[in-house]
Parts: sequence; C-alpha cells; structure tokens
Amino acid sequence: MKLDILAFGAHPDDVELGCGATIAKEIFLGKKVGIIDLTRGELGTRGSSDLRTIEATNAAIILGVSVRENLDFADGFFINDKKHQLEIIKMIRKYQPEIVLCNAIDDRHIDHAKGSKLVSDACFLSGLIKVETFIESQNQEKWRPKHVYHYMQWKNIKPDFVVDITGFLDKKVASIMAYSSQFYDPKSKEPETPISSKNFIDSITYRARDLGRLINVDCAEGFTTERFVAIENLNKLI
Repeated sequence: MKLDILAFGAHPDDVELGCGATIAKEIFLGKKVGIIDLTRGELGTRGSSDLRTIEATNAAIILGVSVRENLDFADGFFINDKKHQLEIIKMIRKYQPEIVLCNAIDDRHIDHAKGSKLVSDACFLSGLIKVETFIESQNQEKWRPKHVYHYMQWKNIKPDFVVDITGFLDKKVASIMAYSSQFYDPKSKEPETPISSKNFIDSITYRARDLGRLINVDCAEGFTTERFVAIENLNKLI
C-alpha cells in the first residue's frame, strides 16, 4: 500500500497530540495516511503497554488512518544507530510516502528529539540504493520522501509554517482522549503526570486557537521543516 503521508511518533499518542488534526484534514481531502509508533510507551507512569496498544488502535479508527504499526523499540532507551535506522527505512520503503511527519526537534521528553533525528536520518538513508533492506525475503527499492516535517509537542517551538485545521480540532481531541489512561480523568486513581492535568488537555485547544489567531483562521497546527518550503506562486499562501 502506497501512502501519501506517513507519521512517526516515539510513543503512541505523540502523533495525535502533534498533528492529529492535520492528519484528519488530509484524510478528508482524500489522502492515504499511516502512523508508525516507535515504542509502546511501556515506561509511562499511567496505564500499561497493552492498554496503550488498544488505545492507539481506537485513536487510529477515529482519525481514519489506513494503517498503524508499532516497531517495538525500547521506550526511553532506543538510539539513533544503524539497527534502528534500518527498521524505519523498511517502513518508508514499504509505504513510499511523499511526506513524513515526525517528532519535535526539541522537547521535554528525551525520546521526542531522539525520534525526530532518527526518523529524519532514516528518510535520507532510505534514498540510497546501496542501503539494502528486505521484507519477507523481498529486496526493497530505494525511496526518499519529498518532505520531512516536524510537529510541535510540549515546547512552544516557533513553527516554520502552520496548517489551517478549522473544522478538524474536535476530531484531534477525540483521538487524544481515546488514550483514557494517559490524560485528564478526575475519577482516575493513577499518579498525576505532566500530561494528565486538565490544563494540559485544555492546552491542546488553546494552542491551536492561538496559532489560528496568528493567521486569521479558527485554529491551526505548527510544524518545522529541515529545508525551504517552495510554493508555486504567492497566491498559494493564506
């Protein structure tokens, strides 16, 4: 299955938090989108890896993605090396996306920046013909995505561009709340974490509203890019 967009996240829920509305919008526009989780979030304070796998499946259904896979890297301890790069290259060559979305370039959780650089490096290496990978004993063809964009997470990184997500914020929030073990629940007996507060879940909306305000739309999501974004003409800008 060839995808238009492949979104990577170090943990289940990273993609939903960072670019869930953008994904929902692209799917509405007819694009095929997939999600690859690097780990199962097994070191998370709340819930369990098994529960998060179920939650990730439910979130994927809400967003309408075509496929979701998990690479089972070690939460907190995966590194940017050949072994891990090759596993990501396999996914890139398997789905041949035009666009890859990945973790924030800098963030509170160490896995986010690590995952960001790991996926970015793999996107480049995936285009080299002498890097050989195999799936089910079949040699894969080289493939390099046209664009690699990094979504925003905990930190308020200045975006290089923003996407108008008006009409899709509710679906983003619904996909996030599918992870009921992780986020705000006044009835939960689990320990409190930085992302389990009401303020955090409210921040999903007020950040989107604020980014939208800056471009004169209802709400938006921000991204950074590794190279210049080219436009066909000035009229393509909002």
